[in-house]
Amino acid sequence: MQETPLCLSVGHLLPFYMSDSNKTDFTNPSTFILLGIPGLEAAHVWISIPFSAMYSIAVLGNFTILFIVNMEPSLHVPMYYFLCMLAVTDLILSTSILPKTLSIFWFNSREIDFSACLIQMYFIHSFSVMESGILVAMALDRYVAICHPLRYSTILTNPVVAKVGLAMVLRGGMLVLPYPFLTRRWPYCRTNIIPHTYCEHMAVVKLACTDIHVSSYYSLSAAFLVTGLDVFFIAVSYTQILRAIFSLPTKDARLKTFGTCSSHLCAILLFYIPGLFSFLTHRFGYNVALHFHVLMANAYLLVPPMVNPIIYGVRTKQIQDRLLWLFTFKGT
Repeated sequence: MQETPLCLSVGHLLPFYMSDSNKTDFTNPSTFILLGIPGLEAAHVWISIPFSAMYSIAVLGNFTILFIVNMEPSLHVPMYYFLCMLAVTDLILSTSILPKTLSIFWFNSREIDFSACLIQMYFIHSFSVMESGILVAMALDRYVAICHPLRYSTILTNPVVAKVGLAMVLRGGMLVLPYPFLTRRWPYCRTNIIPHTYCEHMAVVKLACTDIHVSSYYSLSAAFLVTGLDVFFIAVSYTQILRAIFSLPTKDARLKTFGTCSSHLCAILLFYIPGLFSFLTHRFGYNVALHFHVLMANAYLLVPPMVNPIIYGVRTKQIQDRLLWLFTFKGT
């Protein structure tokens, strides 16, 4: 007797069914089918327009940041090294999802190979962890610059910055490494349809027809460990920063010093708020409309890469000056 499809609203697609008698012989499907944004299939082409615009701005903005920092020797300092790490991470995060998403929207190319799905999953989650770590490193940079300005160059040396960057990469890579291995070992005998635009870990694991508590508990623990520790360190850093700012003698000095942190605070909020919403919705948001959840999950990976270079370009005078010089130089 066949089981019912995962999503009745997509009857035009052929779900991957297996009979009860064949469950023990079936381990992994050869491909998964990504639905895109369930319930909004008719609007996929229109949704692709803002998605494409966000990705184009993200690519242009982040490459501009990398180019300016590379070309300007005065920007070869820890703050801008961390900003370059953030730009590279944002480029990889957005590129890991958007090409496949647009192929779904434009060409109805919904199939994704099982191994490719696991690779995409690994890149999305590992670089999300890396980005969270880089935001912590940038908070540390602001703390040292404001609270210990005379010791800034001796504390945050180039070797220290390189070690911090390497630690963030290793943490993201190693912490997320069990995700694809655990996902591969589960049997998928109900359906191969993923109601999403990309292979998000829990969206894939929920299709398994076995006890997935190991994957669920590990991802929950990893998320709370990363987010909890990172937000804690950021909060401690900014508590000390605010204490230092409020101890300054004049209002102008306080505003000017706080202005150096405002771009970083915006980047933190843009990254953590949609990410926390997507994470909690997967586990507790049973009443949240599926299309809204998928849209927010995409915003989590597309909006910060688009907005971060704009924020830092607008709020950072050195980048503004170099960018204006480039345009003026090319114009003359």
